[in-house]
Amino acid sequence: MSAAKKPACLTMVACGLGLAALLGTSTGCQVTVAGQTLPSPYYMDDDVQYFAPGPEFKLQREAAALKAYKEEQVLQGLQP
Repeated sequence: MSAAKKPACLTMVACGLGLAALLGTSTGCQVTVAGQTLPSPYYMDDDVQYFAPGPEFKLQREAAALKAYKEEQVLQGLQP
C-alpha cells in the first residue's frame, strides 16, 4: 500500500467499525436462542398495552342480517 492510501484505508475501517458499533447498540438486546425469542433485560420496564376482550365472533351483526334475509326469502317462497 502506498503512503497516501494508508490514511484513507484507516479512515474507512474506523468508519465501518463505528457504524457496526452504532447499529449493534441501537437494535436492543432481543436475541434468538434455539428457536426462542428472548426479551431484552428491560422488558419489565416497558409500558403494558391492554386490549379489552371483544366478541369472539367479529361479524355477529352481518351473520344475523344474512340469517334474517334467508328466513325472509324462505317465508316469501323464493328460496327452497
